[in-house]
Amino acid sequence: MKFVDRNNEIARLSRAMSGENPVFAVIYGRRRLGKSTLIRHILKDDDVYFMSDLSEQSQQIAMLSKVISYKFSEFDKVIYPDWDSLLTTLRHRTTERFTLCLDEFPYMVKSNPALPSILQRHIDTKKLPFNIIICGSSQQMMHSMVLDSSSPLYGRADLIMKLDPIPIKYLQESLQLDAIQTVEEYSVWGGVPRYWELREKENSLMSAMEYHLLDTNGSLYDEPAKLFIDDFQHTALLSSIITLIGNGVSRLSEIASRLQKKTTDLSNPIARLMHLGYVEREIPFGEDLRNSKKSIYQLSDPFLCAYYKFVVPNRSFIGLNRKELLSQIVQQSLNEYVGNHWERLCRNVVSGNRLFGTTWNMASRWWGNIKDDSSVRMCEIDVIAESIDKKKILIGECKWTEGEDASRLFYELERKSRALPFSKDKEIIYALFLKNPPRDMITEHIVLPQDIINLSC
Repeated sequence: MKFVDRNNEIARLSRAMSGENPVFAVIYGRRRLGKSTLIRHILKDDDVYFMSDLSEQSQQIAMLSKVISYKFSEFDKVIYPDWDSLLTTLRHRTTERFTLCLDEFPYMVKSNPALPSILQRHIDTKKLPFNIIICGSSQQMMHSMVLDSSSPLYGRADLIMKLDPIPIKYLQESLQLDAIQTVEEYSVWGGVPRYWELREKENSLMSAMEYHLLDTNGSLYDEPAKLFIDDFQHTALLSSIITLIGNGVSRLSEIASRLQKKTTDLSNPIARLMHLGYVEREIPFGEDLRNSKKSIYQLSDPFLCAYYKFVVPNRSFIGLNRKELLSQIVQQSLNEYVGNHWERLCRNVVSGNRLFGTTWNMASRWWGNIKDDSSVRMCEIDVIAESIDKKKILIGECKWTEGEDASRLFYELERKSRALPFSKDKEIIYALFLKNPPRDMITEHIVLPQDIINLSC
């Protein structure tokens, strides 16, 4: 698969690496996001790239010295007793600036916890003649080594970059899909390029899921265990929380009850999961983020959502290799599953974007009771956003079904909006986010999949 996106990251890295003075850069993010690929994309032929592993320090030092020897001849002919002696020798051998990249840096630290302090001393001399990039997938460890004020490397980095998933428009470009297919595929693979590479080798979304997910020998069958191995290694609680949320337990009180914990005991673990990008908190539009009692928690990563939707409940059938039955199960629920992600995708794209001639603030859902025709009923709005100037409010409905009647949907939206507590004194803009053009051929304020893809960034 060709290299896509990361234009901003490439520009920032290239600018830093080519500046007047050598720099210390830090790149981190969850596994599979293409950190190593990005680094190799910007490195030059005379730079040094080292991929660490979990071997002992002496072995890692020997392997790095071997890699360096391709740039500096016979560098590996010396036995270096520690990292300090290797870095000191490398400083003395360097006559022209280059970049040294230490990938999976947390593995190196596991073999010698003093390595960050050793690196700090060399950086603080201001005499390093080469750039250093450290990279790692253990988000928690990378964060603690660089952003924790007690860490030796705190405040030393000239550039800190956390990689995020790639936007949906690049999936369409990479796999050459139509808009509807792109939304369906993104709902399963998310913005993770490694999953895109695996999907690219198969003929369809279904065949890719059957081969890589719904098979005990599939490369993604145990993916969450591999994904969490670094950040969840020492706490079963985080794994338990994310499993419950993945299985639809969304309220803090219910999560606490299932785990036989107090809700106050879960504040820090859930905050950590949110920081790592695996879980997100949602509150109804207009609620105070700090004080709302209506919070729900959900997985923020599409692939994890797909995993807990299609793999976890069907492990027995997967173990029995019931491929035909598994295919039926997935196909029967896939449309509804994609519909939920279509809503989230629409809200994300509306947020901060210009739509219908207006720039909108962060979009969210709203749910609650409304009084309608002298009765009280539960109501949910899929997309609500306030304009930046606070004069307008966008109220939208998302549908991932065929043959919708736009006139009827607009009528229902208007009827709901009259009872909403936050729509008074605002100009209301109604919108429909639909899978296909409506059957009554209305086009105004209709947003289709390709529109959402084009607006993504």
